[in-house]
Amino acid sequence: MAFSPEIERGLILNNDQLCALFGCSPQGGMRRSLKTETLVLVSNHVASIYDDRWVDGIFHYTGMGQTGDQSLTSTQNKTLAESNKNNVGVHLFEVDREGEYKYQGLVKLAGDPYQEIQPDQFQTDRNVWVFPLKLHDGSAIPVNNQEFQSSQVVREKKAKKLSDEELTTKARKAPKRAGERTVTGTQYERDPYVSMLTKRKAKGICELCNCEAPFKDSKGQPYLETHHIKWLAEGGEDTIENTVALCPNCHRKMHVLNQQSDREKLFQLKSIQT
Repeated sequence: MAFSPEIERGLILNNDQLCALFGCSPQGGMRRSLKTETLVLVSNHVASIYDDRWVDGIFHYTGMGQTGDQSLTSTQNKTLAESNKNNVGVHLFEVDREGEYKYQGLVKLAGDPYQEIQPDQFQTDRNVWVFPLKLHDGSAIPVNNQEFQSSQVVREKKAKKLSDEELTTKARKAPKRAGERTVTGTQYERDPYVSMLTKRKAKGICELCNCEAPFKDSKGQPYLETHHIKWLAEGGEDTIENTVALCPNCHRKMHVLNQQSDREKLFQLKSIQT
């Protein structure tokens, strides 16, 4: 009989509690337990280098291996790839606040694993394996707004520390389809590297009205906001080609009026830049 943990979906554990419950290692994103015949997946949205994301109810989970090309036949990547037929129970946890592991539930493969290019821990491009997963029951447990905003702040701080070259590499390789998280409604996980690079390239000038940023932030930097010309909710991509840096007034104008003339101006600007 498959191991059934005495834990409700949505419950938050610390690392010691997780390990005691499943009999698994205290480290890593893929933790195999022979004792309970389970594979525990931990997706850390705060500290991980991987681009795990929810899209249309499917969780796209990056495989094991922090440097070099990943292999589908090695270690736990093979276990997960064969999980629909090897009788190993796969359990998903997400981390939106350091040290807090939220249990999403039992998951299974929703399709074949596929490859994409992601940077490793040394910012070197490599091929990784991504596993599309779906929950056995129900939909993803919503993240509360405080947790979501906290994880986004941490990611943005990391982006600010990168050089222009590093930001460009990150932004160019970022997934075009923005991840989705249910907070009070659906929230799009805008890539911080795309956002930061877009604002830096504007050099403090609003790309719609061509005026200087109205004020500087607490760090002395011109305050501009990133805007997606084609909205994410309408299928727009989270890319540098679809983002501009606007002053707060123009940003609000785009979301209230979204005039065709303004959109055409911004798209023309991006076509010249790229």
